[in-house]
Amino acid sequence: MTDPTIDWIAAALFGVALVHTFAAKQLERLSHRHPRHAGLFHLLGEVEVVFGFWAIVLVLVMALVAGRGAALDYAESRNYTEPLFVFVVMVVAASRPVLQTVMRAVGAIARLAPLPTPLVSAWLGLAAVPLLGSLITEPAAMTIAALLLAPLVFRPGVPERIKYLALGVLFVNVSIGGTLTSYAAPPVLMVAAAWQWDSAFMLANFGWKAALAVLVNASVAAFLLRRHLVAGPDEAGAAGAEPVPLAVVGVHLALLAGVVMLAHHPVAFLALFLLFLGFTQAYARHQDPLILKEALLVGFFLAGLVVLGGLQRWWLQPIVAGLEPLALFFGALALTAVTDNAALTYLGSLISGISDASKYMLVAGAVAGGGLTVIANAPNPAGVALLKRGFADESVGAGGLLLGALGPTLVAAAAFLLL
Repeated sequence: MTDPTIDWIAAALFGVALVHTFAAKQLERLSHRHPRHAGLFHLLGEVEVVFGFWAIVLVLVMALVAGRGAALDYAESRNYTEPLFVFVVMVVAASRPVLQTVMRAVGAIARLAPLPTPLVSAWLGLAAVPLLGSLITEPAAMTIAALLLAPLVFRPGVPERIKYLALGVLFVNVSIGGTLTSYAAPPVLMVAAAWQWDSAFMLANFGWKAALAVLVNASVAAFLLRRHLVAGPDEAGAAGAEPVPLAVVGVHLALLAGVVMLAHHPVAFLALFLLFLGFTQAYARHQDPLILKEALLVGFFLAGLVVLGGLQRWWLQPIVAGLEPLALFFGALALTAVTDNAALTYLGSLISGISDASKYMLVAGAVAGGGLTVIANAPNPAGVALLKRGFADESVGAGGLLLGALGPTLVAAAAFLLL
C-alpha cells in the first residue's frame, strides 16, 4: 500500500494497539468490577487478542477508504507462516510425551546437583531451555520453558515483583538464546540469507556472548528465587505422573523435529500437525488436553502484528537507515519494544550498502531488546498465554514486564557491546 491516508491510519491504529497492550491488565480488572460486561472486558483484556482485534479494525477501515478489493488484497498479501508455525509448534511441544520427557530429564539433572532440586530446575528452565531454542527454535523453547517454570515460579506464594523479574529473564534469554544458530531466532532468520550469515558465523559473533548473558541472567534470577523455591511443587507437574511409552515419546519427538525442520513450509508442517492430531486421538490415554486455545490466541496475536506491522515500513525504515552503528544498536533496542524485532531486522536487510558494523549492531540491539514487551519477540505471546494465570488478575502487566526485563536486557546489551 502506498496511499498516504492508509499509511497514517495504520500508524495511528498501531499506536492505539500499543496503548491497548499496556492497558490490558486494567481492562482485566474492570471485568471483575463490572460483572454485567465481564465477558467483553475479559476479551479486550487478553493481551493475545489486542493486535488481532486492531488488525481487523484496520482491514475494515481500509475497505471503507480504499475499497473492499484493496483491503482483501492487502490482507492476503501478508505472509502468515510465522503465526501458523508458532501455533503448531506450541501445541506439539506442550504435549504430555514431549513435556514429560523434558521435565524428567531436568529433574534427573537437578537431583545430581548439590543444591535444592526445585532451585536447579528453575535455573535450567531459565538457562538451558532458552539455549536449547537455538536447536528447536525459540517458540518451542518458550513453550517448554513456560510449562516447566509455571508450577515452580509462577504460582501463589511467590511475590509479584519476583515473578515479573523471572518473566523478564525468560523472555530476554529466549530472545538471545536463539542466536547460536542462523535459523532459530526470527530476527536472525530475516537477515541470514540476505547477509550470508550461517550458524558458524552466528556462534562466533553472537552465540557465545548470548550464552554468557543467559547464564548470568538465569543465575541472578535463581538466586533471588531461592527462598521461594525450596518447598517447590511435585516435579511431575502438568506432565502427568504415569510414564509415557517410549514409542509414543519417539513419535512425538520425531513430529516435533519434523515441524522444526519444515518451519518455513506451512503446507508441510501443517500436514505433520494433522498427523499429530490423529496420533494423539489414537493414543488419547497418554495425552493431556492440547493447548489449542492458547496456541490459537497466540497465532491470532502474531497474525495481527503481521497485518498492522506491514504498513509501518514508511516511518520505521528511514529511522533504521539513518543511524550510525552505535546509535543503531540503541535505536534497535528501543524500537524493538514497540515493534516485532524480526520486522525491524527485515527492514534493515532491505537497506543497500549497509556496513558490517551496522548489520551487527542492528541484530544485536533487536535480540537484546526482545524481552521488553509482549510484542518485542514472536515467542513472547506464547509465554504470556501459558504463564498469565500465575499473576494477579490472571494477566501480565506491560509495565511490570518492562521493569522486570530491564536488568536482563542491560546484561544482554553489555555482552553484545563489550565482549
